[in-house]
Amino acid sequence: MADSDAKHKKQGAPAEGLDTDIYAKHQKIYPRQVHGLFSRLRTTALVVLLGIFYGLPWVQWGDRQAILFDLPERKFHVFGLTFWPQDFFLLAVLLVIAALTLFFFTALAGRLWCGYACPQTVWTDAFMRMERWFEGNRGKQMKLDQAGWSTEKALRKGGKHTAWALFALFTGLTFVGYFSPIAELIPRFFTLNTGAWETFWVLFYSLATWGNAGFMREQVCIYICPYARFQSAMFDNDTLIISYDTERGDPRGARKRGTDYKTQGLGDCIECKLCVQVCPTGIDIRDGLQYQCIGCSACIDVCDEVMEKMDYPKGLIRYTTENAMAGKAAKVVRPRVLLYAMLLLVLTAGFVYGVSARSTVGIDVLRDRNVLYRELPNGQIENVYTLKLTNRSEEIRHFEISVSGLDTARLAWEQGEYVAVPPGRVIELPARVSMDPADLTGVSSELFFHARVVDRPELQNQRPSRFIGPMR
Repeated sequence: MADSDAKHKKQGAPAEGLDTDIYAKHQKIYPRQVHGLFSRLRTTALVVLLGIFYGLPWVQWGDRQAILFDLPERKFHVFGLTFWPQDFFLLAVLLVIAALTLFFFTALAGRLWCGYACPQTVWTDAFMRMERWFEGNRGKQMKLDQAGWSTEKALRKGGKHTAWALFALFTGLTFVGYFSPIAELIPRFFTLNTGAWETFWVLFYSLATWGNAGFMREQVCIYICPYARFQSAMFDNDTLIISYDTERGDPRGARKRGTDYKTQGLGDCIECKLCVQVCPTGIDIRDGLQYQCIGCSACIDVCDEVMEKMDYPKGLIRYTTENAMAGKAAKVVRPRVLLYAMLLLVLTAGFVYGVSARSTVGIDVLRDRNVLYRELPNGQIENVYTLKLTNRSEEIRHFEISVSGLDTARLAWEQGEYVAVPPGRVIELPARVSMDPADLTGVSSELFFHARVVDRPELQNQRPSRFIGPMR
């Protein structure tokens, strides 16, 4: 029975005092404010990440916004780089890199992303700070919510929600400012001159921020976020996680400072439950590893503070591994970490190469497979192709198309001497290649199509294809 209880706790028993009925009304969690090393790290992450999010749209690069995802023009500007829809594969690689980075750090140190950098965590922290400005600390917030409505309560609640709404609106405007120049967007929004989609996304993102960070908070992490459910698959016994030292802390019990608690058969945990009060998801870390834990380390800070006041060694709750807790040697470098690291290295190198080696000239060749070849009246053999020409620059380009690989091959079409391709566009056009069958060395021969910019010959690209002739 004891083993069953321990297993239930390790898998994530609810915090003490919370109703376990799945149909019960949600009970608001009032996290206690905490100070310490990890609290300062979270504050630093908050300032840096919010600073980046709100500041980047205002950075200029020449005569345009440095980061601008211009959907109507199908151009994505990232400082000095411009990406087109044809560069979508780079975005796919970038998303894979982001996912592998998350897996890598999860295998190393658990839910670092959730505790310090997840947007839900960052904005919830910002909203809770505003809540403390208007309603006070944990005790005052609980007392205010339990009290009847009064002028003071209305003013405090109204002030809080006004601050939340303004902050959420600024967030929505900033989000849309990545897709529409923010210096123009804000004046247009407040003069009611924004388009329907701009208005919709500003209000939608504002309401989503207000709801998620102001009301749903830990429910997003526990019930909505899929990462909470599958992150344990990336853990092993050497993953650095927040743990309560049961060997040292139990049996728990209250005592006065300076008493000889060892003679009373007690451990270092004084049963103050401050670790529960500071937890933003309302769990008891002493029950073991739980999927609700977001790795914010608030329990470490408050427990170290209590240990210091009691003249006990710090680290009753700390970052450690299951192997270390069992007295075994912990291994930082292990197969899964090496695998993630190698994949990250390869993909990052590939992404950097893909970005740096991008050509503004793109050409793809599709051979007509309905007819292998045609015999012309003059005795020559003709193959038909479809060419796709891509212009990844921001100005119109005139392409000159040629073929090589077969000496007597001749390219013919009805497009004129040059092909004009608008900026950021892909055009398709048919092309015919003919040659004397006597010059063919086999049924299938390799042929190269070349696309070159007329006024800038250094901008060129090529693609191979096949020329099919009769059997000899």
